[in-house]
Amino acid sequence: MPWYFLTFDGGRCNGYGVRTGAKTLCFWQLDPEGVSLWMDLRNGGNRVELGSRELDAATIVTCAGQEGEAAIEAARSFCRIMCSQPRLPDGPIYGSNDWNYAYGKNTAEGVLRDADLVASLAPRGGHRPFVVIDDGWQDKHRFPDMAGLASAIRDRQLRPGIWIRPTRAPQQAKASLLLAPERFAAGPRRAELSYDPTIPEALDAILSSVREPVSWGYEFLKHDFSTYELLGQWGSEMGPSPTRDGWSFADRSRTNAEILLAFYQALRQAAGEKVWLLGCNTVGHLGAGIFESQRIGDDTSGRSWERTRRMGINALAFRTPQHRALFHIDPDCVSITTLTRWSDTRQWMDLVSRSGTSLFVSPQREAIGPEQKAAMKDAFQVVASSTGFAEDWMDDTTPQRWRFRSAGETSQTYQWSSDEGMFPFNV
Repeated sequence: MPWYFLTFDGGRCNGYGVRTGAKTLCFWQLDPEGVSLWMDLRNGGNRVELGSRELDAATIVTCAGQEGEAAIEAARSFCRIMCSQPRLPDGPIYGSNDWNYAYGKNTAEGVLRDADLVASLAPRGGHRPFVVIDDGWQDKHRFPDMAGLASAIRDRQLRPGIWIRPTRAPQQAKASLLLAPERFAAGPRRAELSYDPTIPEALDAILSSVREPVSWGYEFLKHDFSTYELLGQWGSEMGPSPTRDGWSFADRSRTNAEILLAFYQALRQAAGEKVWLLGCNTVGHLGAGIFESQRIGDDTSGRSWERTRRMGINALAFRTPQHRALFHIDPDCVSITTLTRWSDTRQWMDLVSRSGTSLFVSPQREAIGPEQKAAMKDAFQVVASSTGFAEDWMDDTTPQRWRFRSAGETSQTYQWSSDEGMFPFNV
């Protein structure tokens, strides 16, 4: 149970966890002997060499719920206790992101087409939406002028955003700046080249991937892949061990958690105070207070609704208590494509917009008609004025009953499966 857990006896919901910004990677375990807190003090996959330094490993916090208090409200209150100073955006986060229809085959022309669509549907006045350019922009034939593209987005009264992968090193990078390949399991992953952020020269190369788009005028940075590249595993592979044994960072005096924290803080400093940061494949409990927004689950899909159902709805339901308590949460894209049924997508977009979390739409040109435009316009109008939570989160991994709060309080039941039921295989 990473970082924190909740107990519920039918009357009270209690919280137990560690404060955000801990200097170790923590998880809890329940077994017949009781509850245990495990704190990973390693550097890479070896022991940390603290020398004479004393390590403040983690601060444990608990909260006793009130009799009759809704469990979801108790969970939200406990998240606020764990993070005393979240860094929150001063307005809604919404707009477009091209990944879930282009999948890296994007173009500057396609980005501006998305921008025109968003501009035509966004509310007048107030906080303006973002147009986020995802992976693929590095191809100079398709994107010859990134500064000019940011300016063209801004000319449409929109805010330019961009995806970056800061820890990835090019093939020509000096071997002395790279992390040990032993952090990856045997196989093709050994070809992954990643900078070691504990080496000053390598950290400077990492931060150049932040400074450059900021200098072009991008106001929103989605930084991705760093947990996987720095620790060598996806979250779903970690279990009790976030990395493999037998390797170390160049600086062996700090724990993995301290190194990640310093890396996140360096990203923040390089981006400046006005740029909003979205952590994707980052450790939320360490990014809280540093990043405005945090991706909360694995990718949703513009190709398979089942993946969106499993990843998007599930993550949104169970991490809603973290919203604006640890950070502004991002459940990933709403994909409007020819490969997904509009009836499913329409419900997902309605849920995300009414939850008050980040709403990024991936609008494939061939899938956008009058009905889709009207739904997008409604969603963009709602996203700034509503919050929501799942009512049946204790009974269903993809909850169907949701309650929303805006001017009043309403509830909505969604139908996430088709007549033939839910797809039983991973996608």
